[in-house]
Amino acid sequence: MADQATDLLDGLLEGHVVVLTGAGLSTDSGIPDYRGPGTPTRMPMTFQEFVASAGAQRRYWARAHVGWSRMGTAEPNQGHRALARLETAGEVSFLITQNVDGLHERAGHQRLVALHGRISEVVCLDCGGRTHRTAMQRLLGQANPGWIEEHTQVSARPDGDVDLDETGRFVVPACAGCGGRLKPHVVFFGENVPKDRVARCYAALDDADALLVAGSSLTVMSGLRFVRYAAKAGLPVVIVNRGVTRGDPLATLKIEAGCSQWLSAWSGRSSRRGHEDVLGSLGHDLGRLA
Repeated sequence: MADQATDLLDGLLEGHVVVLTGAGLSTDSGIPDYRGPGTPTRMPMTFQEFVASAGAQRRYWARAHVGWSRMGTAEPNQGHRALARLETAGEVSFLITQNVDGLHERAGHQRLVALHGRISEVVCLDCGGRTHRTAMQRLLGQANPGWIEEHTQVSARPDGDVDLDETGRFVVPACAGCGGRLKPHVVFFGENVPKDRVARCYAALDDADALLVAGSSLTVMSGLRFVRYAAKAGLPVVIVNRGVTRGDPLATLKIEAGCSQWLSAWSGRSSRRGHEDVLGSLGHDLGRLA
């Protein structure tokens, strides 16, 4: 295993590595994931459900108001910062994230696509107007004083909301511009990822030497398609994730390890030692962790 890892990482560490990240990368920032080992089954609201009724929108925003008070204060972890350093060092050429938390950007990463959007932005479904999530949070707080304080014990979800059932008295502000329906500017289940984002990701893979997946179960097609694309193109695919992923049969190498731990090891050793030493150290660690 150590020799296999060393040979494969020889290509990875030469640069032009595209990285695909999922919710497992943000768990060390206090944001739970969807499908990691031991996580409860979660049923996120679909786009069709959200637009179907004012009650569904009220339920979403009542939960999101509490959830943002937690997600909005989350900080990038060692894995986010390691990827930003690897980009600066020229070893990561492009990043695709399925996460909506914005932590890669806050860590300083520059060349990336937030595949599912960012929870920090709000869009009006009727006029297309946009505003920052902090402004929406302020409006929600003014319309629902004490709501957050009443629900401090509810458990958080990975998409920025919380487990909360009683939402009938929650008041949702309308768009200040047109009085329309406000929605977080993220891709809900049941929506399509904008084509231009997908095209940028494929273009990055066309220029890549390898694909590294970090912290994603690859359960949904929005991420799995890039693994399939890379494998079909003959690119090495390395998956770093605790637990089974849907892309495992296509992986050149699967590593059962924590993302922050593994990415920090890659970044730290590549900055401190020469190329051959890095390969040897990481090969040894991968043989131990896999």
